[in-house]
Amino acid sequence: MIKHVLILLGLFLWLAHHGHAQQDSLLLTNGDVIVGETKGMDRGVLTFKTDYSDSDFKIEWEKVAEIYTDTYFLITLSDGRRFNGTIRSGDDGNITITSEGVTGSTTKENIVFLKQVDQDFWSRLSASLGIGYSQTKANNLRQFSVRSAFGFIAERWSTDASYNNIRSSQDDIEDIQRLDAAVSYRYFLPRDWFLLVQVSWLSNTEQSLGLRTISKIGLGRYIIQTNQTYWGLQGGASFNNERFTNETNTRQSGEGFFGTELNMYDMGDLNLLTNIVVYPSLTERGRLRVDYTIDAKYDLPLDFFLKLGFTLNYDNQPVENASTTDYVFQTTFGWEL
Repeated sequence: MIKHVLILLGLFLWLAHHGHAQQDSLLLTNGDVIVGETKGMDRGVLTFKTDYSDSDFKIEWEKVAEIYTDTYFLITLSDGRRFNGTIRSGDDGNITITSEGVTGSTTKENIVFLKQVDQDFWSRLSASLGIGYSQTKANNLRQFSVRSAFGFIAERWSTDASYNNIRSSQDDIEDIQRLDAAVSYRYFLPRDWFLLVQVSWLSNTEQSLGLRTISKIGLGRYIIQTNQTYWGLQGGASFNNERFTNETNTRQSGEGFFGTELNMYDMGDLNLLTNIVVYPSLTERGRLRVDYTIDAKYDLPLDFFLKLGFTLNYDNQPVENASTTDYVFQTTFGWEL
């Protein structure tokens, strides 16, 4: 009873000061009451804004005992269902979701994502940019790298883009370069299924790739989706168009693909993302390609981060005088939106 009185008192005092402004309130497991605006919750961390703080609060979702909101959210549950509506804690300890006039109940642990839906384009956008640079006197070696990601999420779909580039130059040695980029679209279906459409590009010196363009379409499903981890599977068909830097003609082939992705983000300030995609060729006998990526990101204050990434590309039938594998380690310092 006392904690509910504290929440109501805090809410009353705030409204008395700010008139009819839309406000949310939190009761934390340590008994603290915070009144302000819930910006969202992702990967087990809730972002909360108050007028008395220069920066938003980052609060572990498991440390929130009760929540009361007037803010409209895109709400995602662990079983893949999505709603637009408000959330409030109930007397039974569960969370009440009100969406389009319909009220339902779920546990706090089942809510894995919150995103405000009544704001502009920028509120739905996510972005990160990491840059690395090194230079040594020996042979005038210089290396520059960029690792970036962008995302936009709506109620029923999301789109993501990435751009990674490494360039290395050294006296009396041919320049080395590597570029990989991708644009993907996901349409969310019931029961954690999604439709996937993606176009990706790869260029690297080691495999004599001027440019490889892969267009693919398929289906995927989230097997695990919680506030600590998500794990998903995907599969479908792709078309591979390759242009090379040596004398080899261009190659075109049809491929299948299947892959898996694991994201672990409840490890303090450390996040781990890894995925692998296998491409068995449907038109070139015996050809098999594999793309593998792992990123470890350590969060710093003010939304800065340090990231260590490793990427491997394998092709058991490369062009003449090219390597079967190309891999890269990247260490970058960056900032995320």
